[in-house]
Amino acid sequence: MAFVQFSQVSLAFGDRDILKNVTINLQTGSKVALTGANGAGKSTLIKVLAGIVAPDSGNRAVQKDSRIVYLPQSGLTHHGCTLKEEADKAFEFGYEIQKEIDEIGSQLESNPSNTDVLVIKQSELIQKLEDSGWHRREAAAESVLLGLGFSRQDFEKNTEEFSGGWQMRIALAKALMQNPDILLLDEPTNYLDIEARNWLESFLQNYNGGFLLVSHDRYFLDVTINEVYELFNGELKRYAGNFSHYEKVREVELKTLIAEYEQQQQEINKLEDFINRFGYKATKAAQAQEYQKKLDKMVRIEIPESLKKIHFTFPPAPHAGRLVLRLKNICKSYDGKRKVLDNLELTVENGQRVVVSGRNGAGKSTLLRIIAEQDKDFTGEIIPGAGIKIGYFSQDNAETIKGKETILEYLEARAPLELIPKLRDMLGAFLFRGDDVYKSLDVLSGGEKSRIALLLLLLSPVNLLILDEPTNHLDIHSKDVLLQALKDFGGTVIFVSHDRGFIEQLATQVLHLEPGISRYYPGGYQFYMEQLEKLDNGESLPLASAAKASSATPSSGVIGSSNRTPQRPDSVSDTKLSWEEQKRQEAERRKKEKEISRLEKEIQELEDKKKELENKMADPSVYSNGEKAKAVQHEIEEIAEKIEHATEKWMEISE
Repeated sequence: MAFVQFSQVSLAFGDRDILKNVTINLQTGSKVALTGANGAGKSTLIKVLAGIVAPDSGNRAVQKDSRIVYLPQSGLTHHGCTLKEEADKAFEFGYEIQKEIDEIGSQLESNPSNTDVLVIKQSELIQKLEDSGWHRREAAAESVLLGLGFSRQDFEKNTEEFSGGWQMRIALAKALMQNPDILLLDEPTNYLDIEARNWLESFLQNYNGGFLLVSHDRYFLDVTINEVYELFNGELKRYAGNFSHYEKVREVELKTLIAEYEQQQQEINKLEDFINRFGYKATKAAQAQEYQKKLDKMVRIEIPESLKKIHFTFPPAPHAGRLVLRLKNICKSYDGKRKVLDNLELTVENGQRVVVSGRNGAGKSTLLRIIAEQDKDFTGEIIPGAGIKIGYFSQDNAETIKGKETILEYLEARAPLELIPKLRDMLGAFLFRGDDVYKSLDVLSGGEKSRIALLLLLLSPVNLLILDEPTNHLDIHSKDVLLQALKDFGGTVIFVSHDRGFIEQLATQVLHLEPGISRYYPGGYQFYMEQLEKLDNGESLPLASAAKASSATPSSGVIGSSNRTPQRPDSVSDTKLSWEEQKRQEAERRKKEKEISRLEKEIQELEDKKKELENKMADPSVYSNGEKAKAVQHEIEEIAEKIEHATEKWMEISE
C-alpha cells in the first residue's frame, strides 16, 4: 500500500510558526480534506507533503515507488503543442517503464547469466504498467478531457489558445490522468463550471488511490471526503466524517473555548481601558504598570475565524412592482454566425432568485451583462419593471479599483452613513481583518479587489442584484455570510455560481442555457437536477420559450396601466371632429377600456393559477411522482400560453 507520512514536522517563516510538530498519514484509499482559515498555511503544508518545500525539522517518509502528483491553485500554463499532445505528457511515467521493459528485453537476447533476475524484474514492470492503466491512456485522456468540459474539437487546438482558467483545467486533467497513488489538489474546483465539478465529484468518489484536497465548496467536500484535517495555529488535528460533520463536532468542541475567549476579551478591554485612563496619573501609575505586566504575560486565546460570528444585511430594497424584468426574443452572436443566445424569453417576478446554469461558453455571463446593461450589442427587447434599480457584480469590476486610498477609506467614501459603523464587520466577513483594512488599493491582488467589488455592491440600495460568480475568492464562512444576506434580501436576485451548495440554498428558479437553447425550470435546484435526469433518460422537456415564467402583469406598470387612455392621433383635432364622430370614438374608447380591464383581470387570475401550480411543482410529493409532475407541468405550459396570448392582446389594444 502506497503512503506518504509526516512525523513531528515543523516549519517557520521568520518568527511565525506555520507547522508545529505536525503528524499526518496519507495512503491508498485516503479521502482527506484540509481546512483552516485563509493564511493558516494549507498550501504550504501541501507543498511539504509533495516534497517541494523542505520542513525545518521532523520526518517525511514515502513508500518506495509511490507516485505523488501535486496540483497548485494557479499559475500553470502550457504551450508548444496541441491539447491532445499535452495530455499525452501525463503518461510519461508509462513511457519510461516501457523503455525499461524494452531495455531488459534487449539484455535477455544476449543470454546473460542473470536471466532469472531480469525476467522477474521485467515481469514486475509489465504488471506495474498494466496496473497503471497506461495501455488505455487514449481512452482515459478522452474521458477526463470531456468530463472537464473540453470538446473533441479542442483536442487539436494549440494549448496557447486556451485562457488562464482552461490552462488550469489542462493541468487538473493531466494530474488525474496520471492515476497516481496520492493526489494533492489545492483548490481544484476554482476554474470549473458546475457540470465539470459534478464530473470531478464522481471521479474522486470512484478513485482507487488516495487524495488530499483543499476546497471552499462545502457540498463538493461533503460528497468526496471522509476525514478532515484542520490546520489551526500551526497545529493539525484530524476529524473523521465529512465536512458538515466536522463543522458540527468542531463547534460543540469549541463552545467552552469561545466562552473563555469572550471572557478574556472582556478582561483585556477592562485592563486596557484602565491603563489608557490612569496610566499618566501619579496616584494610579503603579497600578497601571501592574495591569500592563498582566496584559503582557497573558496567553491570548485564539479561535478560528470561521467561528467568529459575523452578520450583515443589504440595505432595504426600494419598492418595486411584481414584474421585475421581461426579456423578449433576446439574440446575441459574437461572430455573426453562431448564436450564443437565440430568441431567449424570460419573465422575472419580484422576490425570485434565479440561477443561470450551463457549461462554460453557453452564454451565462453574456446574458447577465445584457440584463445589467453592460452589453448593448444584441437584438430583442428588455422591459424593466417600474422602479427597478440594478446592482451588478462581475470579476471585471475589480479592474476599476485602484489608487492610493486604503480599503477602509475607499469604502467609507462610498457607504451610506448608517452603514459606516458596520464596515469593519463587513470587511471581516470578506477576509479583510485587522490591519488589512489599511492596505492601499494599488497593492491588492486580483482576488482581494474582487472581494472589494462585491462588498461595494452591498453599500447601495438596489432591488435587483445581478451577480456573476459572487463566491469566487471567498472561503466557506464568507460564503455563508453572503448566502444569509442574500436570503434576507428583500429584492430579486439573478446569479451565476459554480458552488452547488450555494445554489441549492439560494435558487428558487433555474434558467439553463446551452448555445442557442434555453430551458426554464420553475423550481429549486433539486427539481432542476431531476429534470436533467429525465432528459438523460430520453424524456422530452419544454424549451424556455414554451415554458417561460411569463408573468407580465399589465397593472404592474411595466407594460402600461389600466388607467391609461389610448391617445388619438395628434394630427386630428377634437374641434374638427363632428359630434357623431366624437360620440363614436368615445364609445370605442369605453369599449377598449372595458376590454383592457377584462384582460387585466383574466391575466391576474391566470398568473395566480400558474403561481399555485409552480408551488405545487416544488412539492416533493408531486415532483417525485413522474406522472403527477408531467400533468402539472403540462397545465403550467397551457396557462403560460394563455397568459402570452392575453398579454399580446392587451398590448395591441393599449397601443
